Amino acid sequence: MARMARMALLYLLLTLFAITTLAPFLWMVLTSLKPLEEVERLHPFPSTWRFDNYQQVLVQIPFARYYFNSLFVAAWVTFLTCLTSAMAAFAFARLRWRFRDGVFRLYLATLMVPGVVTMIPNYTLMVKLQLLDSYAGLIVPSAFSAFGTFLLRQFFLTIPAALDEAAEIDGASKWQVFWDVVLPLARPGLITLALFTFMGNYGSFFWPLVLIKSEHLRTLPIGMLFFDSTYGRQTNLLMAASLMNIAPLIVLFVVAQKFLVRGIQMGAVKG
Repeated sequence: MARMARMALLYLLLTLFAITTLAPFLWMVLTSLKPLEEVERLHPFPSTWRFDNYQQVLVQIPFARYYFNSLFVAAWVTFLTCLTSAMAAFAFARLRWRFRDGVFRLYLATLMVPGVVTMIPNYTLMVKLQLLDSYAGLIVPSAFSAFGTFLLRQFFLTIPAALDEAAEIDGASKWQVFWDVVLPLARPGLITLALFTFMGNYGSFFWPLVLIKSEHLRTLPIGMLFFDSTYGRQTNLLMAASLMNIAPLIVLFVVAQKFLVRGIQMGAVKG
């Protein structure tokens, strides 16, 4: 009886926690369906369900263009981050070279540097490379990740080194060992890194705000500022645009969550 009571209490606490977690999302959904004059009211449900708020978003801003820009930049950053992180992780996990461990510690030390600190150096570099107001300027600074290298290195360490030796005995080069042996076995880790990278860059706000001036290059988070300007805040339309913005991420997470959990668990086996 006592065990059943503890389980019931546990389920009750988990239910309350789930409701608390979902409350902001539910508020966003309901607000996106309200008329503007009802946004500040305490009553959660709208008196009139305004599904045309979503249509107004598509009319007032070039949503499709901003959406394409966000997907395009996030996809390229994800691809380049996975590639560069995998190559660096292979060098740190599989190759033997002088000062390898020391360099890896210095590499990890960059994780403690806040992104705001590197904002001005990155901007100065983009100015010198003439990459301001361009797709390349949005993609290149984010194409390298110390976290991604650390994550994949930990994952590569779980793959038996005997597989490398067997491939080398058969005449495989280091590149072939990396591309044909290690990388296919590291698929869960790559998917995990790809998910983290895509979700992090898809919603990036500050760097595109600093770098981009042309309207046709704006990403979706920047484009949504149109609904929160000095001319007035259209909260209902802002919430409708936000919901359309995060919907792909929710679908992506639900579809790939098993790969995400598996990748994190397997990557934490060996340090």
